[in-house]
Amino acid sequence: MSSPRPPAFFDKSQAATYDERFKNLAPMRDAMLLLTGAVLAELPPDARILCVGAGTGAELLFLARKFPGWSFTAVEPSGPMLEICRSKAAGEGIAGRCVFHEGYLDSLPVPEEKFHAATSILVSQFVVDPEERRRFFAGIAERLLPGGYLVSADLSAELSSANYDRLLEAWSRLHTFAEMEPGQVERFRSAYGRDVAVAPPEELGRFIASGGLEEVTLFYQALLIHAWFARRPADA
Repeated sequence: MSSPRPPAFFDKSQAATYDERFKNLAPMRDAMLLLTGAVLAELPPDARILCVGAGTGAELLFLARKFPGWSFTAVEPSGPMLEICRSKAAGEGIAGRCVFHEGYLDSLPVPEEKFHAATSILVSQFVVDPEERRRFFAGIAERLLPGGYLVSADLSAELSSANYDRLLEAWSRLHTFAEMEPGQVERFRSAYGRDVAVAPPEELGRFIASGGLEEVTLFYQALLIHAWFARRPADA
């Protein structure tokens, strides 16, 4: 499968300021991570976790602190972002529990010992072709143990609805907390549905299921961000 291109902020200069730029939005992220921990808490003490599009490591670090026996494979196409993730992991003394893979999911070999769970946070929205998006989720499912979990979050909305217009305005105001420029709402409006695959929640749930996952459950929403968990069938 061809791979989604990373967003522009994945270059070296932007990666260095990414966490600082979005620190005022961290409570929204942290709430989702707290719930992610609750979803995955039934996994075994030595669970193996795949973090797809790991970025600077937010979900990896949160889960590593919460579950000290878990190990992680971080997949990230941006070298500068992955280096920050690696540095943070080293600073917290957990780098020995991590494998860092610079590249896309399709360049990560399917391991003999598959993963108990995977995370994909604001990643699949950059796969704009529907069939490739289905294959993206299938690639995650292929790397999970039977019964393994996926936690996936993406921007999601019905673009033609009045609700979307209201949510988009609030979304734009939210991003002023991250010191984005005035007029960002118009750039969002032109990109969403074209460069960023913002699909309705029901459609996105079907994408996840069509990749070979079941029990697809919406468990979190914050304005445009929606998060689901799903499982690979136990008899897979």
